[in-house]
Amino acid sequence: MGRVDWRERFPEDVTCVRCLQVRPVQELDRLLWCEECLVAARRRSAIRGWAAGAALMVLLALYIGLVIRPDFSLIPSAWVATLVVALYLGSRVARELFFGFERISNRKAAEAEPPLDV
Repeated sequence: MGRVDWRERFPEDVTCVRCLQVRPVQELDRLLWCEECLVAARRRSAIRGWAAGAALMVLLALYIGLVIRPDFSLIPSAWVATLVVALYLGSRVARELFFGFERISNRKAAEAEPPLDV
C-alpha cells in the first residue's frame, strides 16, 4: 500500500490562503500557498532580515567602540570583518525567523482581494 499524497484530499482547484486566487492544487504547497505568495514572503523576509542584520551590526559596533575600546591601529581589518560577519549571519538568521513566523502564522495577506466570481 503506497503513501497517500496530501493533494488527493483536495479538489482540482483550490484557493491560495494568501492571495485568495483559485489555482490548481498542483501549483500550491502543503500550506496552500502559491509560488507568487512564497516569492513575496521570501522577499519581505529578506528585506526585514537585512534590516535586522544591520541593526545587529550597529549594536555590535557600538559595543566594540564604547565598551571594548580596542586599539584600532593594531588589527583594524579583524574588527571590520567581525562587523561584516555579524551583518551577514544576523541577516540570515533573522530572514529565516521572519519567514518561518510568516509561514506559521499563515494569515491572509493584507493586499489580498477575494475573487469576483464567488
